[in-house]
Amino acid sequence: MSNPDQPRTLSQRDKRSLIFHVLYAYNSAQGTSSLESVVKGVTQGFDVSVELDDEVMKTIRSIIETEEQLDTQLEPFLDNWRLDRLGTCTLLIMRFALWELLNSETPTTIVLNEAIELAKCFTEQDAYKFINGVLDRASRSIRKDEVSPE
Repeated sequence: MSNPDQPRTLSQRDKRSLIFHVLYAYNSAQGTSSLESVVKGVTQGFDVSVELDDEVMKTIRSIIETEEQLDTQLEPFLDNWRLDRLGTCTLLIMRFALWELLNSETPTTIVLNEAIELAKCFTEQDAYKFINGVLDRASRSIRKDEVSPE
């Protein structure tokens, strides 16, 4: 039995899911709630505690603060699609993955696989295929020096 006074430890996959949920809730709030209140609401559902200066919060803030730059970098890889035509979850997952490709040392295959797993859970039925294609092209451009598995 877990200690109710101690928040549970999150795996990397759990952290990604939490970040995605916070981004989605914050996006849905459209400025009517502070990021901190959104985080508090979401983390209660995950039975976790997130400190305002921890890795998860830093990531969330950075994605929100660089949203326009991420979108600008994402656009060339959309192949005849516009950002405003993408579903909210699809766009948020791609922003998050692009941010991770640009700002972490997480291997590309993990970033893409985790984005696909989020997409399979939270987007339209085949959106994960679109997300995979877009992120694959983006990752080849961003991480040119990383050897891709054949």
